[in-house]
Amino acid sequence: MLDLLLLLLGFFPLIYGANILVDSASSLAKRLNIPNIVIGLTVVALGTSAPEIVVNIFASISGKNDIVLGNVIGSNLFNIFVILGISSIIYPIAMRTTTTWIEVPLSLLSALVVIVLANDMFIDKADISVLSRIDGLIMLAFFVIFLAYNVLLSKSGKIVDEETAVKNYSVSKSIVLIIVGLVLLLLGGKIIVTFAIHLAQSFGVSERIIAITIVSIGTSLPELATSIMAARKKNMDIAIGNVVGSNIFNIFLVLGLSAVINPVLIQPISNLDMLVNIAANILLFVFIFTGKGRRLDRWEGMIFLTLYVAYLGTLILL
Repeated sequence: MLDLLLLLLGFFPLIYGANILVDSASSLAKRLNIPNIVIGLTVVALGTSAPEIVVNIFASISGKNDIVLGNVIGSNLFNIFVILGISSIIYPIAMRTTTTWIEVPLSLLSALVVIVLANDMFIDKADISVLSRIDGLIMLAFFVIFLAYNVLLSKSGKIVDEETAVKNYSVSKSIVLIIVGLVLLLLGGKIIVTFAIHLAQSFGVSERIIAITIVSIGTSLPELATSIMAARKKNMDIAIGNVVGSNIFNIFLVLGLSAVINPVLIQPISNLDMLVNIAANILLFVFIFTGKGRRLDRWEGMIFLTLYVAYLGTLILL
């Protein structure tokens, strides 16, 4: 139980550090006259993915492959099934045209890309399946393309750019807080990876299950808070964009970076998780077109939550 408590405590410096980093880095960027759109698409977007990035960097350096992949896939499943599920129950989520035809399909593409790259054993008849450094670079290239797409789309005027709220810190205070945020992130990430391993060993379960459940849920808390607040304010563009964007970031950036740091050995059982990720994205796309208009209704949100509980039950049984 002590391992579980210490693991959960690790999320406090991790998430608090990410918030401090976003606020201070955004303030510094604003003082350097960096456009608001760039701050929103880079500093803020990367900041919300910082918990996943830091945890995966530590897991990758330690060679903990199940944590590396499990955290990313688990976070994506939590994003769709739980965050979108809860958000759509609070208020039905209407979809923009670009979200429907570009961003949701890109999220599905990311799910397909990772399962193809991760299955050397079945596709190339190799002895083992590995996400190599080349695979990581391919995913990072997709990430750069996605980032460029967002910048061009916002500059085109086809979407209304949400004004990013920026703290008004001095340059010196911003730099100090950036350092503090990074230290807290690194501390939280190290604690989580260390005690996730201890917890798995104590309970005799795989690191994959700990990563897909406790670790991925914890690193997804910033997205959960952001989307619930957006849903309560009926700002559904933020609610859906936050989740879909996070899923694309997680695979193309977080997993890509992890594979570049250290190739990720893939266990055959992980294909189940990647297939569920594909199914979740397909279901999201299908649900957009059911009912009235392009939106996620409350009953669809309830289905998402039910499927997540069923998936967790399957993990325990297997």
